Amino acid sequence: ELHKMAAAGAEASAVAAEEEKRLPEGDPESGGDSEDEGDSDSSGDGEDEEKENEAEIQRLEEQLSINAFDYNCHLDLIKLLRQEGELIKLRRARQKMSELFPLTEEIWLDWLKDEIKMASESSEREKVYELFERAVKDYICPEIWLEYAQYSIGGIGQEGGIEKVRSIFERALTAVGLHVTKGTALWEAYREFENAILETAQLEKIHTLFRRQLGIPLLDMEASYAEYEEWSEDPIPETTVKSYKKALQQLEKCKPYEEALLGAEPPKLAEYQAYIDFEMKAGDPARIQLIYERALAENCLVPDLWARYNQYLDRQLKVKELVLSAHDRAVRNCPWTVGLWIRYLLAMERHRVDHGIISEMFEKALNAGFIQATDYVEIWQAYLDYLRRRVDFTQDSSKELEELRSAFARAVEYLKQEVEERKLNHPIYCFLFILDALFQARLCNNMQKARELWDNIMTKGNAKYANMWLEYYNLERAHGDTQHCRKALHRAVQCTSDYPEHVCEVLLTLERIEGTLEDWDAAVQKTENRLARVNEQRAKAAEKEAALAKQEEEKAEQRKQARAEKKASKKAKKNRIGDKRKADDDDEGEWGQEEEELPSKRHKGDGDGIHLEEDMEVETGLFGRSGPEKPDRPGNQKEKASTSRKDIPKVLHDSSKDNVTVFVSNLSYTMADPEVKLKELFEGCGEVAEIRPVFSNKGTFRGYCYVEFKEEKSALQALGLDRKVVEGRPMFVSPCVDKNKNPDFKVFRYSTTLEKHKLFISGLPFSCTKEELEDVCKAHGNVKDIRLVTNRAGKPKGLAYVEYENEAQASQAVLKMDGLTMKEHVIKVAISNPPLRKLPDKPEASRASQFAVPRQVYGARGKGRTQLSMMPRALQRQSNPMAKAENGMVQNSPATSSQPPEEPKKMSNADFAKMLLKK
Repeated sequence: ELHKMAAAGAEASAVAAEEEKRLPEGDPESGGDSEDEGDSDSSGDGEDEEKENEAEIQRLEEQLSINAFDYNCHLDLIKLLRQEGELIKLRRARQKMSELFPLTEEIWLDWLKDEIKMASESSEREKVYELFERAVKDYICPEIWLEYAQYSIGGIGQEGGIEKVRSIFERALTAVGLHVTKGTALWEAYREFENAILETAQLEKIHTLFRRQLGIPLLDMEASYAEYEEWSEDPIPETTVKSYKKALQQLEKCKPYEEALLGAEPPKLAEYQAYIDFEMKAGDPARIQLIYERALAENCLVPDLWARYNQYLDRQLKVKELVLSAHDRAVRNCPWTVGLWIRYLLAMERHRVDHGIISEMFEKALNAGFIQATDYVEIWQAYLDYLRRRVDFTQDSSKELEELRSAFARAVEYLKQEVEERKLNHPIYCFLFILDALFQARLCNNMQKARELWDNIMTKGNAKYANMWLEYYNLERAHGDTQHCRKALHRAVQCTSDYPEHVCEVLLTLERIEGTLEDWDAAVQKTENRLARVNEQRAKAAEKEAALAKQEEEKAEQRKQARAEKKASKKAKKNRIGDKRKADDDDEGEWGQEEEELPSKRHKGDGDGIHLEEDMEVETGLFGRSGPEKPDRPGNQKEKASTSRKDIPKVLHDSSKDNVTVFVSNLSYTMADPEVKLKELFEGCGEVAEIRPVFSNKGTFRGYCYVEFKEEKSALQALGLDRKVVEGRPMFVSPCVDKNKNPDFKVFRYSTTLEKHKLFISGLPFSCTKEELEDVCKAHGNVKDIRLVTNRAGKPKGLAYVEYENEAQASQAVLKMDGLTMKEHVIKVAISNPPLRKLPDKPEASRASQFAVPRQVYGARGKGRTQLSMMPRALQRQSNPMAKAENGMVQNSPATSSQPPEEPKKMSNADFAKMLLKK
């Protein structure tokens, strides 16, 4: 039986190799015999295609020579080389890619199958074994382990072949034997192998395999139990039955999590996290490790998941090979994450890895291409900490101490270049200099060098901060002398602008303890003068702020008074016109002459022009009558007005029903039968009690209405229809709130703060659809929501918000998509971080002051690629100093004149019409 299996394995390899050789020459499965069925046209097409492929291969190789980290370029090159049958180049391309990136299960299986077909001699089989060993280290893949074990069976005819097969099977069971859904296949393959080489003395091996398998919760374990009952001649031992029942109970607990994974869409991060939390409570290290590995196989670009896994291994398992392998795979998958590199260096130090290997890994980290300059500061700091821990400071000099000194000098020079290139001004950068100064003072007894470093720190713009001076003072106090302490505090009193009182207090405390009377008098005089200047500056600033506040109040009062006067003048004008129209018929001539000046008003159609007139009549009362037409006789006017008032019911709203009512606006004015249309839209939210559309005096729909429901939950559900597109316009659905009682109430359903999992995209073509944008974005992670920003008419503005499942996916998308070209438009992509809005308690503040907030408050992202200005370009320009008044006249800006506005010039209807037509 043993020789049969070996022969079968060798035959399968030979047949596969023979088929590989014959297929290109005209195998029937590959399209028929080329001599019989080919013609000149097909031959020409084949040659053209071959030339195109060769050119594409050459282009991809050149591109990889420029940027070796282009993952997709590697994939395309491997695919083309495999298609062309360039086996030598294909092997080299796969080798290069595997050195830079962990390979997926599919890539490894394709590579292994190709190598297996070409391996015929024993030396070549050893190379395949080495390739399998590399493959099983990248990710936990049951399919690769199964392929490895089955391939090893073909070599059982060699010396020690059977033991090698068993060793591979045992390693496979250790790695993935606990896999609930895919582990059974490995157990069955192992038993089949033992059955094939069965001897009477080896029956116990199969019994042992059955018992081990039945003690593990696996899918279809009932079938395995039945198979064991049928195979075994003796009854199943009671201990095996108990372990089987216990595993069956455990399987029932695992099934909900496995079913959730089966039904979820990739990357299934939330489902895997729930599964991990479940296994963590159980506390079985092997099962916890396996579920982490399964999650990482599908979420290999999530740094937080790698960090949690490595933390678990560092604190719980502490197995050197396992821990270091996981850290190495983490930085290969997410090389841009500095935290993973730092944890890797710590793990290598913890497990006493050779110093040369740790230094080599640090150099790799420096070349990883971090996004922010502060990442380089952090990795340098971690490496310097490691070097410091190697030094024995009881010795005056040593190799380790010299290495630490040179590393400090290199770090300062390296980061200095980063500062100049990226204009970095970050506390961590200063901290590195502080650390170097402490090192020079405490460990090297070189205060002169420490003072030079502090001078360098202060010249970088840190002299105004009290805490920086106090750090220097503490260093001098511990390792320097009193004279330098006094000198530092005197400079601090002169330069500090944030907390001068604190620095002055420290100086006086020093002189109380150390100083002479002359020193005390000098310190008192200096602190008093400095604090007097500070108080004077603060008083001026407070006075200026109070003047600005008073000016704002005066401007608000002027606006309020101007609105009241304007309203009164409109009311008086309306009454005068009404009296004239009732007095006699001579006014008809005047009205007729006025109408002749406005021919456009008589000839407007049913489009937007009518709505403009209605808005003017209803909202502003410019004409002071029911319509712009030439009026009939007074009697007829009265009849028409009364008829109009009777036909159009007044829309009254009961404020006691606010909780069951929503306010719908921004609807199309041309909507036919809005009650029927809106009832169809809102019936899905619950039973509609009443829909009250609002009409103008002429009976045309004004674009908004009240929708009242029977239940409050229906009204809350209706808010979800906000911004739904109805007849080409986004419909606004808001809670029904009395603004007289709540004047500051505003509805904005989207966050206006930093959201690291959401992207802001600008520069999109106006023709870009939500589906097109989603196709581009979903390549970089799981897209939860996309919102295209439109104006009130529903027309796109070239802006969008894209929400990803987590922060890591959003960061990766920024790197890949920023600067991408879509339909000849170069888009800009950044983490969503809108600028601060104008505070409600200062409604009259100018636009310039509205955005005069330093960028630091928006998040410490440095000057990396993820930081883009969120301020619209229109607001970056200076505001026009001349502001339009509400009646169309131009008045002086409040910032340039505090005089009250003059009485606005009264305008006729013709003037207003001309003004509107010029727009």
